[in-house]
Amino acid sequence: MHTLIALTLLALFVPAQSDVTPFLGKWNMTGTGDNTGVVYWLEVKQEGAALKGRFLNRFSSPYELPNIKVENGELVFSNAVKEGQPAPPTWRGKIENGRLVGTTTTARRDPAQPPQVINWVGVRPPSWPAANANGKHTYGAPVVLFDGKTMDAWGVQHKQNPVNWAVADGVMSSADKQGNNLVSKETFKDFKIEAEYAIAAGSNGGIYLRGRYEMQLLDDFGKPADLHSHMAIYGRTAPAVNASKPAGEWQKVEVILVGNRVSVILNGQKIHDNAVIEGITGGALDASELESGPIMLQGDHGKVSFRTVIVTPITKAGS
Repeated sequence: MHTLIALTLLALFVPAQSDVTPFLGKWNMTGTGDNTGVVYWLEVKQEGAALKGRFLNRFSSPYELPNIKVENGELVFSNAVKEGQPAPPTWRGKIENGRLVGTTTTARRDPAQPPQVINWVGVRPPSWPAANANGKHTYGAPVVLFDGKTMDAWGVQHKQNPVNWAVADGVMSSADKQGNNLVSKETFKDFKIEAEYAIAAGSNGGIYLRGRYEMQLLDDFGKPADLHSHMAIYGRTAPAVNASKPAGEWQKVEVILVGNRVSVILNGQKIHDNAVIEGITGGALDASELESGPIMLQGDHGKVSFRTVIVTPITKAGS
């Protein structure tokens, strides 16, 4: 009798497996309508009787969701309520033809105004074919994205804002504050990128591979390596060691990207060895992961300078 009562109570508070299963796994989410092009990432897991979630809300890093549940056939999640602040956005999504289709309701600063509603669609990330960034690849002709003279190979992400980059003495540098993000006019699939750069004291930036995966640039000489260190796959995978040089010194990196695998040599030390890229990172331009994409240089987090940026396409990936 006691066992029957316990099972009945459990059923009242735990979503049925059939309700939860369609939502489990990873989702690349893209805004639609007025929010077209804005991307998010979500992972839903079930651990015992509990539903767990990790969420990437456009920028920064994936974080654990404090509130996530399935309610009346909808996945519902939000952040914790903070005293004295507006209610956090509520995210709701339903499965439609294998996609997670939903809305986000965000309170405005002016409580007299109606909440903002954002529409979005989630799809499953791709199933990547086997790849090896350390393989014996066949390379094409190098593409020089910075030749020490002009910025002709670059556009900007935020076209309504000033560029706030300049070339002087063979070096391309962002402004100390509010530099735009540079986006290469040419796109790439699998490739090797070589760059020489310097990071000003207290600054950070990023080199985005295919415009989707940020390799962090950071003034962090002598600090322990973590998920946000220099040349971390930002918020996802820490470098094996901190190979940074002091602020202002020229540093050299070689990154090889094949499929969702990446190997990185920073200042002569291998810090990623055929590492798996688990998903898009904060600030990604899109979530079309199987497509070619540009190189993006982040310039809005302090001064970064480049004197070499060369991308060599891989025409045939080796095993």
